[in-house]
Amino acid sequence: MTRRRSLLLTLPALPALAAPVRAQDAAAAVVERFHAVLLEVMRNARQLGIRGREERLRPAMQAAFNLPAMARIAVGPPWAQMSQAEQQALAQAFADWSVATYAARFDGYGGESFETTGENRLPNGDTLVRTQLNRPNEAPVALNYLLRQQNGQWRIVDIYLAGSISELAGRRAEFATLLREGGAERLTAELRQRTERLRQGA
Repeated sequence: MTRRRSLLLTLPALPALAAPVRAQDAAAAVVERFHAVLLEVMRNARQLGIRGREERLRPAMQAAFNLPAMARIAVGPPWAQMSQAEQQALAQAFADWSVATYAARFDGYGGESFETTGENRLPNGDTLVRTQLNRPNEAPVALNYLLRQQNGQWRIVDIYLAGSISELAGRRAEFATLLREGGAERLTAELRQRTERLRQGA
């Protein structure tokens, strides 16, 4: 797998405790199902090619990630000033780029594995699922996932690379420059161009 570093997450009563534990288990399961698909794609990366990896990853990412919410978080306050059409176009471009990025980065298998190391329920109701990418003969890489409930379903809304570096916080600074240059249209066009470059191996 090349370029993988760049990817570079009280006890009042037993009945009262049961529901939160099940909710947390469900959050971890979302991440683990995604990791299972990702490993399968890595093992078959060469046969699938970039387009095949995209096709396998897209439904898995749509199930695990709240991609529209991630686009909104990455854009920040300017999102509220955009028209609905601009928001929809930008969310789609962001989703396509996210899938293409995973398909391009996880392009091979060298004995890697994912391990869930723990999870925490946060005061605002979100859950942080802690995982690590184990690599033969190299130090593990911490990947922590922030999950939020949407219509009763847990979805990933941010990834903390190296355990503590918010991926979307980094994107927001980058996107702010593009938005200043030409608004939503400029950012949408840039994400579409990046997606095509990834598909072409550039």
